[in-house]
Amino acid sequence: MTGVPASAAGGSSGARRAGPRGTSGPAAEPGECTRAGTAPGRTGSGRGAGTGTGEAGRGEAGRGEAGRGGTEPGTVQRGVAPGSATEGGAAGRGGKIAAAAVNQASVWNVANLLTMLRLLLVPAFVALMLGNGGYDPAWRSFAWAAFAVAMITDLFDGHLARTYNLVTDFGKIADPIADKAIMGAALICLSALGDLPWWVTAVILGRELGITVLRFVVIRYGVIPASRGGKLKTLTQGVAVGMYVLALTGPLATLRFWVMAAAVVLTVVTGLDYVKQAIVLRRRGIAERRAALKETDG
Repeated sequence: MTGVPASAAGGSSGARRAGPRGTSGPAAEPGECTRAGTAPGRTGSGRGAGTGTGEAGRGEAGRGEAGRGGTEPGTVQRGVAPGSATEGGAAGRGGKIAAAAVNQASVWNVANLLTMLRLLLVPAFVALMLGNGGYDPAWRSFAWAAFAVAMITDLFDGHLARTYNLVTDFGKIADPIADKAIMGAALICLSALGDLPWWVTAVILGRELGITVLRFVVIRYGVIPASRGGKLKTLTQGVAVGMYVLALTGPLATLRFWVMAAAVVLTVVTGLDYVKQAIVLRRRGIAERRAALKETDG
Protein backbone atom coordinates (compact mmCIF):
# COMPACT_ATOMS: atom_id res chain seq x y z
CA MET A 1 0.00 0.00 0.00
CA THR A 2 2.78 2.43 0.80
CA GLY A 3 4.65 1.50 -2.33
CA VAL A 4 2.03 2.75 -4.71
CA PRO A 5 3.26 5.88 -6.42
CA ALA A 6 1.33 9.04 -5.69
CA SER A 7 0.94 9.73 -9.36
CA ALA A 8 -0.68 6.33 -9.92
CA ALA A 9 -3.00 6.70 -6.92
CA GLY A 10 -4.21 10.10 -8.03
CA GLY A 11 -3.98 9.42 -11.74
CA SER A 12 -7.69 9.21 -12.34
CA SER A 13 -8.66 12.32 -10.42
CA GLY A 14 -5.52 14.05 -11.54
CA ALA A 15 -6.46 13.45 -15.13
CA ARG A 16 -9.83 14.96 -14.45
CA ARG A 17 -8.29 18.05 -12.96
CA ALA A 18 -5.58 18.46 -15.56
CA GLY A 19 -7.50 17.51 -18.67
CA PRO A 20 -9.06 20.40 -20.58
CA ARG A 21 -12.80 20.59 -20.90
CA GLY A 22 -13.63 20.83 -24.59
CA THR A 23 -10.94 23.03 -26.04
CA SER A 24 -10.18 25.38 -23.14
CA GLY A 25 -11.29 26.37 -19.67
CA PRO A 26 -10.87 24.88 -16.17
CA ALA A 27 -10.67 21.17 -15.65
CA ALA A 28 -13.79 19.23 -14.79
CA GLU A 29 -14.34 18.60 -11.12
CA PRO A 30 -15.38 15.17 -9.86
CA GLY A 31 -19.11 14.69 -10.31
CA GLU A 32 -19.30 17.01 -13.33
CA CYS A 33 -19.25 14.20 -15.82
CA THR A 34 -22.89 14.73 -16.75
CA ARG A 35 -22.09 18.24 -17.99
CA ALA A 36 -19.09 17.19 -20.01
CA GLY A 37 -21.12 16.49 -23.10
CA THR A 38 -22.70 19.95 -23.06
CA ALA A 39 -19.65 22.20 -22.83
CA PRO A 40 -19.57 25.37 -24.94
CA GLY A 41 -18.48 24.67 -28.46
CA ARG A 42 -19.59 21.01 -28.42
CA THR A 43 -22.34 19.75 -30.68
CA GLY A 44 -23.85 17.30 -28.26
CA SER A 45 -21.99 14.26 -29.54
CA GLY A 46 -21.72 13.13 -25.92
CA ARG A 47 -17.93 12.57 -25.85
CA GLY A 48 -16.31 14.02 -22.73
CA ALA A 49 -13.00 14.83 -24.41
CA GLY A 50 -10.12 15.20 -21.99
CA THR A 51 -12.23 14.56 -18.92
CA GLY A 52 -12.00 10.82 -18.61
CA THR A 53 -15.80 10.69 -18.38
CA GLY A 54 -16.70 9.93 -21.96
CA GLU A 55 -19.21 7.20 -21.09
CA ALA A 56 -21.20 9.48 -18.82
CA GLY A 57 -20.97 12.26 -21.36
CA ARG A 58 -22.27 10.00 -24.09
CA GLY A 59 -25.11 8.87 -21.85
CA GLU A 60 -26.26 12.38 -21.01
CA ALA A 61 -25.96 13.88 -24.45
CA GLY A 62 -27.16 10.69 -26.07
CA ARG A 63 -30.45 11.00 -24.22
CA GLY A 64 -30.75 14.49 -25.69
CA GLU A 65 -30.27 17.31 -23.17
CA ALA A 66 -31.73 19.78 -25.65
CA GLY A 67 -34.50 17.39 -26.56
CA ARG A 68 -35.77 17.46 -22.95
CA GLY A 69 -35.89 21.22 -23.11
CA GLY A 70 -32.94 21.69 -20.75
CA THR A 71 -31.99 25.24 -19.93
CA GLU A 72 -28.57 24.81 -18.34
CA PRO A 73 -26.12 27.47 -19.51
CA GLY A 74 -23.98 26.20 -22.33
CA THR A 75 -26.25 23.31 -23.27
CA VAL A 76 -27.09 22.47 -26.83
CA GLN A 77 -30.53 24.08 -26.38
CA ARG A 78 -28.95 27.51 -26.28
CA GLY A 79 -26.99 26.75 -29.39
CA VAL A 80 -29.95 25.95 -31.64
CA ALA A 81 -28.94 27.19 -35.04
CA PRO A 82 -31.38 28.79 -37.46
CA GLY A 83 -33.03 26.08 -39.47
CA SER A 84 -32.37 23.36 -36.85
CA ALA A 85 -34.98 20.79 -35.94
CA THR A 86 -36.13 22.61 -32.80
CA GLU A 87 -36.30 26.03 -34.34
CA GLY A 88 -37.64 24.67 -37.60
CA GLY A 89 -40.51 22.95 -35.80
CA ALA A 90 -41.54 26.14 -34.01
CA ALA A 91 -41.17 28.17 -37.17
CA GLY A 92 -43.15 25.58 -39.08
CA ARG A 93 -46.02 25.73 -36.62
CA GLY A 94 -45.93 29.53 -36.62
CA GLY A 95 -45.80 29.55 -40.41
CA LYS A 96 -48.91 27.38 -40.63
CA ILE A 97 -50.81 29.66 -38.26
CA ALA A 98 -49.74 32.75 -40.20
CA ALA A 99 -50.64 31.09 -43.49
CA ALA A 100 -54.07 30.17 -42.13
CA ALA A 101 -54.67 33.78 -41.08
CA VAL A 102 -53.62 35.02 -44.51
CA ASN A 103 -55.85 32.50 -46.25
CA GLN A 104 -58.77 33.42 -44.05
CA ALA A 105 -58.51 37.08 -45.04
CA SER A 106 -57.57 36.35 -48.64
CA VAL A 107 -59.41 38.05 -51.46
CA TRP A 108 -60.06 34.62 -52.96
CA ASN A 109 -62.60 33.50 -50.38
CA VAL A 110 -66.07 32.16 -51.09
CA ALA A 111 -67.86 35.42 -50.22
CA ASN A 112 -65.74 37.46 -52.61
CA LEU A 113 -66.04 34.81 -55.31
CA LEU A 114 -69.83 35.15 -55.13
CA THR A 115 -69.46 38.92 -55.44
CA MET A 116 -67.20 38.48 -58.49
CA LEU A 117 -69.76 36.12 -60.00
CA ARG A 118 -72.44 38.75 -59.55
CA LEU A 119 -70.27 41.33 -61.30
CA LEU A 120 -69.71 38.95 -64.21
CA LEU A 121 -73.45 38.31 -64.45
CA VAL A 122 -74.15 41.98 -65.18
CA PRO A 123 -72.92 42.00 -68.82
CA ALA A 124 -74.34 38.50 -69.32
CA PHE A 125 -77.74 39.69 -68.09
CA VAL A 126 -77.71 42.70 -70.41
CA ALA A 127 -76.81 40.51 -73.40
CA LEU A 128 -79.62 38.07 -72.62
CA MET A 129 -82.12 40.82 -71.89
CA LEU A 130 -81.53 42.54 -75.23
CA GLY A 131 -81.09 39.33 -77.19
CA ASN A 132 -83.27 38.94 -80.30
CA GLY A 133 -84.64 42.45 -79.98
CA GLY A 134 -85.39 42.30 -76.27
CA TYR A 135 -88.90 40.88 -76.54
CA ASP A 136 -88.25 37.18 -77.04
CA PRO A 137 -89.82 35.26 -74.11
CA ALA A 138 -87.08 32.60 -74.21
CA TRP A 139 -84.25 35.15 -74.02
CA ARG A 140 -86.10 37.03 -71.28
CA SER A 141 -86.37 33.76 -69.31
CA PHE A 142 -82.61 33.27 -69.51
CA ALA A 143 -82.12 36.89 -68.46
CA TRP A 144 -84.42 36.30 -65.49
CA ALA A 145 -82.35 33.26 -64.48
CA ALA A 146 -79.15 35.35 -64.50
CA PHE A 147 -80.90 38.10 -62.51
CA ALA A 148 -82.22 35.55 -59.98
CA VAL A 149 -78.76 34.03 -59.46
CA ALA A 150 -77.31 37.50 -58.89
CA MET A 151 -79.97 38.38 -56.31
CA ILE A 152 -79.57 35.04 -54.49
CA THR A 153 -75.79 35.40 -54.27
CA ASP A 154 -76.36 38.89 -52.87
CA LEU A 155 -78.18 37.28 -49.94
CA PHE A 156 -75.45 34.74 -49.25
CA ASP A 157 -72.12 36.52 -49.73
CA GLY A 158 -72.63 39.06 -46.97
CA HIS A 159 -73.87 36.40 -44.56
CA LEU A 160 -70.87 34.17 -45.28
CA ALA A 161 -68.42 37.03 -44.89
CA ARG A 162 -69.76 38.00 -41.47
CA THR A 163 -70.26 34.45 -40.19
CA TYR A 164 -66.83 33.09 -41.15
CA ASN A 165 -64.82 36.30 -40.74
CA LEU A 166 -64.20 36.67 -44.47
CA VAL A 167 -64.69 40.43 -44.59
CA THR A 168 -62.08 42.11 -46.81
CA ASP A 169 -61.54 45.59 -48.21
CA PHE A 170 -62.31 44.25 -51.66
CA GLY A 171 -65.64 42.86 -50.47
CA LYS A 172 -66.59 46.12 -48.76
CA ILE A 173 -66.14 47.98 -52.04
CA ALA A 174 -67.19 45.39 -54.60
CA ASP A 175 -70.34 44.10 -52.87
CA PRO A 176 -72.40 47.33 -52.99
CA ILE A 177 -71.13 48.01 -56.52
CA ALA A 178 -72.32 44.58 -57.67
CA ASP A 179 -75.71 45.08 -56.01
CA LYS A 180 -76.34 48.41 -57.68
CA ALA A 181 -74.88 47.29 -61.01
CA ILE A 182 -77.26 44.36 -61.51
CA MET A 183 -80.30 46.33 -60.33
CA GLY A 184 -79.36 49.39 -62.38
CA ALA A 185 -78.75 47.29 -65.49
CA ALA A 186 -82.17 45.64 -65.14
CA LEU A 187 -84.03 48.92 -64.59
CA ILE A 188 -82.31 50.69 -67.48
CA CYS A 189 -82.95 47.77 -69.85
CA LEU A 190 -86.61 47.63 -68.86
CA SER A 191 -87.05 51.37 -69.36
CA ALA A 192 -85.15 51.28 -72.68
CA LEU A 193 -87.50 48.54 -73.91
CA GLY A 194 -90.56 50.52 -72.80
CA ASP A 195 -91.65 48.05 -70.13
CA LEU A 196 -91.03 50.38 -67.19
CA PRO A 197 -91.46 54.18 -66.96
CA TRP A 198 -88.20 56.08 -66.79
CA TRP A 199 -89.31 57.98 -63.69
CA VAL A 200 -89.46 54.69 -61.75
CA THR A 201 -85.90 53.93 -62.78
CA ALA A 202 -84.83 57.47 -61.85
CA VAL A 203 -86.45 57.27 -58.40
CA ILE A 204 -84.91 53.90 -57.52
CA LEU A 205 -81.42 54.60 -58.86
CA GLY A 206 -81.42 58.16 -57.53
CA ARG A 207 -82.28 56.91 -54.07
CA GLU A 208 -79.55 54.24 -54.13
CA LEU A 209 -76.84 56.59 -55.32
CA GLY A 210 -77.97 59.36 -52.98
CA ILE A 211 -77.89 57.15 -49.88
CA THR A 212 -74.45 55.84 -50.84
CA VAL A 213 -73.09 59.39 -51.08
CA LEU A 214 -74.84 60.30 -47.82
CA ARG A 215 -73.15 57.42 -46.00
CA PHE A 216 -69.73 58.69 -47.08
CA VAL A 217 -70.58 62.26 -46.05
CA VAL A 218 -71.53 61.36 -42.47
CA ILE A 219 -69.05 58.52 -41.96
CA ARG A 220 -66.86 60.86 -39.89
CA TYR A 221 -69.65 60.97 -37.32
CA GLY A 222 -70.64 57.31 -37.49
CA VAL A 223 -72.13 54.58 -39.64
CA ILE A 224 -75.78 54.50 -40.68
CA PRO A 225 -76.95 50.95 -39.96
CA ALA A 226 -79.10 49.01 -42.40
CA SER A 227 -82.72 48.97 -41.28
CA ARG A 228 -85.36 46.29 -41.64
CA GLY A 229 -87.23 48.58 -43.98
CA GLY A 230 -84.17 48.78 -46.21
CA LYS A 231 -83.92 44.99 -46.38
CA LEU A 232 -87.64 44.72 -47.19
CA LYS A 233 -87.16 47.36 -49.87
CA THR A 234 -84.34 45.37 -51.46
CA LEU A 235 -86.41 42.18 -51.46
CA THR A 236 -89.46 43.92 -52.94
CA GLN A 237 -87.37 45.58 -55.63
CA GLY A 238 -85.82 42.25 -56.59
CA VAL A 239 -89.19 40.52 -56.87
CA ALA A 240 -90.74 43.39 -58.82
CA VAL A 241 -87.87 43.75 -61.29
CA GLY A 242 -87.71 39.99 -61.73
CA MET A 243 -91.41 39.91 -62.62
CA TYR A 244 -90.89 42.69 -65.16
CA VAL A 245 -87.95 40.87 -66.72
CA LEU A 246 -90.22 37.90 -67.46
CA ALA A 247 -92.67 38.30 -70.33
CA LEU A 248 -95.81 38.08 -68.18
CA THR A 249 -99.36 38.68 -69.33
CA GLY A 250 -102.81 38.71 -67.79
CA PRO A 251 -103.24 38.77 -64.00
CA LEU A 252 -99.52 38.27 -63.40
CA ALA A 253 -98.79 41.43 -65.38
CA THR A 254 -101.27 43.30 -63.17
CA LEU A 255 -99.71 41.83 -60.03
CA ARG A 256 -96.21 42.91 -60.99
CA PHE A 257 -97.49 46.49 -61.37
CA TRP A 258 -98.62 46.55 -57.75
CA VAL A 259 -95.44 44.88 -56.53
CA MET A 260 -93.40 47.53 -58.31
CA ALA A 261 -95.61 50.25 -56.79
CA ALA A 262 -94.90 48.84 -53.33
CA ALA A 263 -91.17 48.78 -54.15
CA VAL A 264 -91.24 52.44 -55.18
CA VAL A 265 -93.05 53.44 -51.97
CA LEU A 266 -90.58 51.53 -49.82
CA THR A 267 -87.72 53.07 -51.77
CA VAL A 268 -88.91 56.61 -51.01
CA VAL A 269 -89.86 55.96 -47.37
CA THR A 270 -86.62 54.19 -46.44
CA GLY A 271 -84.65 56.84 -48.30
CA LEU A 272 -86.22 59.58 -46.18
CA ASP A 273 -85.54 57.52 -43.05
CA TYR A 274 -81.85 57.28 -43.97
CA VAL A 275 -81.71 61.04 -44.48
CA LYS A 276 -83.25 61.54 -41.03
CA GLN A 277 -80.73 59.18 -39.45
CA ALA A 278 -77.89 61.00 -41.18
CA ILE A 279 -79.05 64.38 -39.86
CA VAL A 280 -79.39 63.06 -36.30
CA LEU A 281 -76.01 61.35 -36.50
CA ARG A 282 -74.33 64.51 -37.75
CA ARG A 283 -75.88 66.72 -35.06
CA ARG A 284 -74.91 64.25 -32.36
CA GLY A 285 -71.36 64.07 -33.64
CA ILE A 286 -71.02 67.86 -33.75
CA ALA A 287 -72.41 68.17 -30.21
CA GLU A 288 -69.99 65.56 -28.89
CA ARG A 289 -67.05 67.33 -30.52
CA ARG A 290 -68.06 70.67 -29.03
CA ALA A 291 -68.42 69.09 -25.59
CA ALA A 292 -64.99 67.52 -25.92
CA LEU A 293 -63.46 70.87 -26.90
CA LYS A 294 -65.06 72.58 -23.90
CA GLU A 295 -63.65 69.95 -21.55
CA THR A 296 -60.23 70.38 -23.12
CA ASP A 297 -60.32 74.18 -22.82
CA GLY A 298 -61.71 74.02 -19.30
